[in-house]
Amino acid sequence: MKFLSAIAVLVCAGCLWAQTEESPEVVRARAGVEKLRSLVEAGALPRAQLQKAEDQLADAEDFAVLRKTLYGQELTLDLSDDMMAAANRRLERRQKALEGAENLVAVGVAPEASLIPFQEELDSVRKEVEIAESRAHLTQELAEMARAEESLQAQLEGQPDDAPKLAERFDGDGVFTQAMFARIEAAFERRFGKALPISAMGETAVHRSLGFDHRGRVDVAVSPDQPEGTWLLEYLTDKSIPYFAFRKAVPGKATGAHIHMGPMSARYKLGG
Repeated sequence: MKFLSAIAVLVCAGCLWAQTEESPEVVRARAGVEKLRSLVEAGALPRAQLQKAEDQLADAEDFAVLRKTLYGQELTLDLSDDMMAAANRRLERRQKALEGAENLVAVGVAPEASLIPFQEELDSVRKEVEIAESRAHLTQELAEMARAEESLQAQLEGQPDDAPKLAERFDGDGVFTQAMFARIEAAFERRFGKALPISAMGETAVHRSLGFDHRGRVDVAVSPDQPEGTWLLEYLTDKSIPYFAFRKAVPGKATGAHIHMGPMSARYKLGG
């Protein structure tokens, strides 16, 4: 299960856009609406033209939300709902536009071929919604995983006899660096013929929003009792890299087995 590969390219492509407070499209659309509003109020243009411009502004604003969340790096649990709402509104607009175009074809005002761009745009935005759903699900899983790790750590400390059934902890004295992680990735791919299924690489917006310091840590979505997990634990032990191997979900937490490479995530200290 490889969580990040489906959205990695989109995320990277959108990072630069996510840095600005307001996109150029929103600024242009808002200026256009204001200009049209004055013309409509003066009776120089029909109100339908203003409505179309307002719809374009709303669409630009929704896409600005997606640039920050779906195509950016700032997605948190709180922003997931905003992301999904924006994506679904864009989908509704495309469906409405296609219906309008189909009506024109039905009464003979426009040719059948005129539907093609509307259909293509609808397909594109529908895929955008699917990606948003996938990323929202990933965000939820990352949050649950972080909370589960904290909960399980408390259980291991309070009920050490249950430790073997819940997780395996190794406090190696090796340094888990980016270069070391690259070697682990390469070795895993050589051994199993597939990429290491990373679920969280270093610190994410989700971890920051929850107050967890996940810098220098990596979560891998494999069970320690599967061949891939057993191999990974042996590799980490050999290199003295600390890890937590979670054998099962924490009761009440919607997350499964995984391997956390590096020290356990700590809570940020206030004022630190």
